[in-house]
Amino acid sequence: MNGRATVARPPSRRLLRSLAVVAALALSVAACTTTGPGTSTGDGPQRVTLQLQWSTQGQFAGYLAAVDQGFYAKRGLDVQIKEGGVDIVPQTVLAQGQADYAIAWVPKALASREQGAAITDVAQIFQRSGTYQVAFADKGITSAADLRGKRVGNWGFGNEFELFAGMTAAGLTPASDVTLVQQQFDMQALLSGEIDAAQAMSYNEYAQVLEAQNPATGQLYTPADFSVINWNDTGTAMLQDAIWASTERLSDPAYEDTTTRFIAGSIEGWAYCRENVESCRDIVVKAGSTLGASHQLWQVNEVNKLIWPSPAAGAGTIDPAAWEQTVRVARTAVNADGQTVLTRDPDPEAYTNTYVERAVGMLTSEGVDVVGAGYTPTTVTLNPGGS
Repeated sequence: MNGRATVARPPSRRLLRSLAVVAALALSVAACTTTGPGTSTGDGPQRVTLQLQWSTQGQFAGYLAAVDQGFYAKRGLDVQIKEGGVDIVPQTVLAQGQADYAIAWVPKALASREQGAAITDVAQIFQRSGTYQVAFADKGITSAADLRGKRVGNWGFGNEFELFAGMTAAGLTPASDVTLVQQQFDMQALLSGEIDAAQAMSYNEYAQVLEAQNPATGQLYTPADFSVINWNDTGTAMLQDAIWASTERLSDPAYEDTTTRFIAGSIEGWAYCRENVESCRDIVVKAGSTLGASHQLWQVNEVNKLIWPSPAAGAGTIDPAAWEQTVRVARTAVNADGQTVLTRDPDPEAYTNTYVERAVGMLTSEGVDVVGAGYTPTTVTLNPGGS
C-alpha cells in the first residue's frame, strides 16, 4: 500500500442499466418456472399435489374445504388436487412420483405395496367402512346368510372382499352358493330387479336408490323400502380412505415436515366439514361435481359419520386393531377367482402414526377439535335424482 486512501468510484449509468436488465430477466424466468410435485415456488407457498381415487364429490370434501378455506395455505402449502377415475390408480400415481400424496383404500394400496409400490399410510381419515349390501326389504335379506341362492351384485376391482368375507363368515361359499353378477357403478340393476342385492357406498349409491321414484307410489323410495347389510356389524369391514405418502421420501426431513403440515390442513378441512355441512356441500359443487346438490349434502353428511367421532388420539390416527382386521380379511377372504387381496402380512413401514400425531398436536395447540366427541349427524332430504 502506498499510504493513500483508495476511493471507490460509483458504478456508471451503463453498468446500472445492465444490472437492472439482468435482474428483470431473472425475475421473469423465476415467474415462468413450472413447479412439479413437492417443489417450492420461491418465496411463495410450497406446491403439493394430491391424487384422489375418484371424481370430485363429497367423499373428498375435507380436502376441497382445506383449499377453499385456506387451511393448507396458512401452513405454507399450495395444494393441487387431481381427480381420479376408473382408469386411475391413485397409489400407483403416488408410487411413480406423479403426486406427493394419494387417497386410497387400505386393502387396495396394500396390494400395490406388496407388488412393489413404496407407499405408507400416514393418516387413516375414514375410521369406519362405508360399504353396504342393499336389497329390497321384501327379499328378506337382512344378513350375509340370507344371500344364499340370490343374485348378488358386486363391482369387483378389489371392492368385493368385505362382501366375500361376510358370506364366508356366514358359512357360504361365494363361488357356488350365490349367483355373482358384475355390477355397474350405479343401482340400476337392483332397481330393475336384475339382481337381488347390490353393493353400495353409504355416501353414494345408497343415496341413489333413495333418489329414485317408487313406481308403486309415485314418491321417492324410503329407507323402509330396503334392507342394508353393514359390514361394520359383521366383523369383516376393511379400512378405506387414507392419506398415503411416499415411503422413500419419508426419509427426507423436508418431506416429513410437509407431510405433517399436509395432514394437519386435511384434518382441519374435515373438522370444518363436520361443523359446516352445507358449506362443504357448496364447496364440492363449486369444485365441479357432476352430482346434484342434495346428493352432495348427503355425501358430506354420510362421510362425516365415517370419520367422527374419531379415536381419542385424534382424527387420522391408525387403530392397530382395525388395521389388523383389514389385513386379516385381505389375507383370508377369497373372491370368485380364488384370489385374496394379500398373500402375506405387510411390513412395518406400511403405516405409521408418527406424522398424524404431530399434526394432531399442532391442531390441538391451535384449538381445533380433532376428536368430535359430541358430533351429531344432520338430517338430509334427498331430491329426485339428487338435484
